[in-house]
Amino acid sequence: MGILSTHKVLIVEDSRATRELLAAALSGLDGVEVHTAVSGFEALKVLPRHRFALIITDINMPDINGLELINFVKKNPHYKETPLFVVTTEGRPQDRDRGLQLGASEYVVKPFEVADVSALVRRYLKLR
Repeated sequence: MGILSTHKVLIVEDSRATRELLAAALSGLDGVEVHTAVSGFEALKVLPRHRFALIITDINMPDINGLELINFVKKNPHYKETPLFVVTTEGRPQDRDRGLQLGASEYVVKPFEVADVSALVRRYLKLR
């Protein structure tokens, strides 16, 4: 078997508990390297430094919110095709529709099952 390529995943989440929960779950997947940012502003500083295979963001964050981040990411040629998941407490149909219209690949409402998010990550990154 060949060497596994590493898929960098960026988690943008201001809630420490949620950020650490997602990071711990995804760090356990073979071939995944997790990076975190505590705000949309911090994410914008990290994005140019790496080539992320997948981005997970909350919506409600200080400074730049998740919807603004999605809008920026999807206009960036390097990240236009990058899968992007929203993980949020905003569960109204109009919130979901807005996130998906802006370019989110998946919209997950908190509370969520870690196994479900891990399964989505595995599917999008084509991991076993």
